[in-house]
Amino acid sequence: MSWYEALKFIHIVSSTILFGTGLGTAFYFWSASLTGDARVIAAVGRRVILADWIFTGGSGVVQPVTGALLATHLGIPLNEPWIVATAALYLLAFLCWAPVVWIQIRTTELARRTALAEEPLPPEFHRLMRLWFALGWPAFIALLAIFGLMIVKPAI
Repeated sequence: MSWYEALKFIHIVSSTILFGTGLGTAFYFWSASLTGDARVIAAVGRRVILADWIFTGGSGVVQPVTGALLATHLGIPLNEPWIVATAALYLLAFLCWAPVVWIQIRTTELARRTALAEEPLPPEFHRLMRLWFALGWPAFIALLAIFGLMIVKPAI
């Protein structure tokens, strides 16, 4: 395998990890929140946060680095319109993901405290989960659009 093929492999696998882990952790955290059981939410939340830091965060760093290296290797200018659009969508996804991680940490802590006190989940938990849900959609759509741009490479 050449250097280019190895880099392309890493880029493709890390995009799969980024998208798949993001979608998977979102599904499990949302599903846990729908139970209304603070113990379940706290337990799932701890694992979701860990997975997001390791897999989503790790692949989130790998993606732009390998993407820029691949484009440079192929002689594609980084100011090519589809690359600029991809970078803008990636920034949008990141700007949604960063508060989502904070919300996951906060809601997991609220669930942990609630479980220990054997109280119902507070209104703040539900408000934060609605915000978490709302922020997930633009990030999800942005990543889908990035996949499309990477495949088609349109002349915008």
